[in-house]
Amino acid sequence: MLSAFKNVLRIHELRRRLLFTVGLLVVFRLGCHVPTPGIDGEALSQFFEQAKGTLFGLADLFTGGALRQLAVFGLGIMPYISASIIFQLLTAVVPALEQLAKEGEAGRRKIQQYTRYSTVFICIFQAFMISKWLENPDSFGGAVIVLSPGWHFRIMTIITLTAGTIFVMWLGEQITDHGIGNGISLIITANIISRMPVAFLKALELLRLGQIKPFMAIFLGAVAVVMTAGVVILTQAQRRIPVQHAKRIVGRKVYSQQSSYIPLRVNHAGMIPVIFAASILMFPATLTQFSNSEFLQNIGALLNPGTFLYNALYVILIVGFCYFYTAMTFNPVTIADNMKKYGSFIPGIRPGKSTSDYFYRIMNRITIAGAIGLAFIAIIPTLISSGFRIDPLVASFCGGTGTIIVVGVVLDTVRQVESQLLMRHYDGFMKKGKIRGRR
Repeated sequence: MLSAFKNVLRIHELRRRLLFTVGLLVVFRLGCHVPTPGIDGEALSQFFEQAKGTLFGLADLFTGGALRQLAVFGLGIMPYISASIIFQLLTAVVPALEQLAKEGEAGRRKIQQYTRYSTVFICIFQAFMISKWLENPDSFGGAVIVLSPGWHFRIMTIITLTAGTIFVMWLGEQITDHGIGNGISLIITANIISRMPVAFLKALELLRLGQIKPFMAIFLGAVAVVMTAGVVILTQAQRRIPVQHAKRIVGRKVYSQQSSYIPLRVNHAGMIPVIFAASILMFPATLTQFSNSEFLQNIGALLNPGTFLYNALYVILIVGFCYFYTAMTFNPVTIADNMKKYGSFIPGIRPGKSTSDYFYRIMNRITIAGAIGLAFIAIIPTLISSGFRIDPLVASFCGGTGTIIVVGVVLDTVRQVESQLLMRHYDGFMKKGKIRGRR
C-alpha cells in the first residue's frame, strides 16, 4: 500500500489532481471560520452546545461547525444536496424531467441547471428564516445574538450565506472536474472529519475527569472499528444476477454469446434514508426551541434521542425510506426492456415481464437486509450515548450517519485513484482483488 501512495506522487497528472483537490478543500475549511458580521459568535456557540440531539446538531455536523458561528459557509452544501434529492425524486414521477434525463448529456445539464436555480431559492429562504430566528432573543433564553437587528442584517445575512453556498457548490464542481473524487461528497466528508479532533479531545477530557473509564474508552474504540468494518461490508455488498448475451452481428463484426452479471447493491439507497429519518424525528425537538407550547414540549420529550419511542421510530423510518428511495430510483421494467432490446436474458427467466418481476423480487429481498443493517449502524451512537451516558459528539463517531458518509466517500475516492494507477500500469492499493466504490 505504501508503494501505491508513492506511485500516486510519481504520476504528474494524478499528483496535480490530488494537490488541486487538497487546495480547494483547504480554501473551503478556511471559509468555515469566517463569521458573518453582526452576531455574537460565543453566545451562538453556547446555544449549539445545548442543542445537541436536535436538527441544529445534525446541521452543525454536516457544516463542520460553521453553522454554530454562522460563518460565510454556514449553510454548507446541504441546500444543493436537498435540491439534488428533490430533482432526483421528481425525475421518476414527472414525465418532462424523465424525458430530459433520457436525452443524454444535454438533458442532464438542463436538470443540473434547474438544480442550481433551486439551490439559490432554498438558500434565500433558509438564510431569511435563520436571520429572523437569530433576531429573537426568546429563542436563546433571552441572550442577544444579533447586535443590530433589522432588515439591513437580514439582507446582509441572505447575501452572505447564499453567496457562500454557491461558492461551495462551485468548489465541489471544480473538484469533480479537475480533481479526484466527487467534490460535493468530499466537502461533506471534510466537514464531518473536521469534527473528529473535537470529539477526540472531548473524549480525552472526559477520560481525565473520570467520567469515562479506561475500559469504556477501549470499548468505544472497538465499537468504532467494528462499525467502520460493517459500513464497508454494507457499502460493498451486492447481489450479482447472471446474464447471457445472445450472439450479435454489428456491421462486419460478429459478437459471440457471452456471460456477465448485473450487480444489485444491497444498500441501494445509501445514506439518504438515515438523513431523512433523522431530520423528521429531530424536527419536533427543534420546534421546542421556537415555542413554549406545552404540547410541543411533551412531544419533544417523547422524541428525545435515547427514548424507546425515538429508537423504534428511527428504525421504522430508515427501513421505510430504504424501500421508498429504492422504488423511486430502481426501475426493473426499464432494465428488463433494455435487456430484451439488446438480446440479453437471465438463464431460466423469460424476457419481458417475467424478468422485471424477477428483479423486483430480488430487490425486495436484499433491500430488507440492507435496511436492517443500515438501521443498526445508524442507531448504535444513540444507544451508546443514552445507555452509557456518553457525550453525543463522542458517541457520534461509533457509527451513525457520519461514519456511513465518510466510509462511502473514501471508498469511492480510493477506487478512482486505483483505477488511475492501474490504467498507467502501476499496482493498486491491494495486491489481490480490487476496491469497489459506492456506484
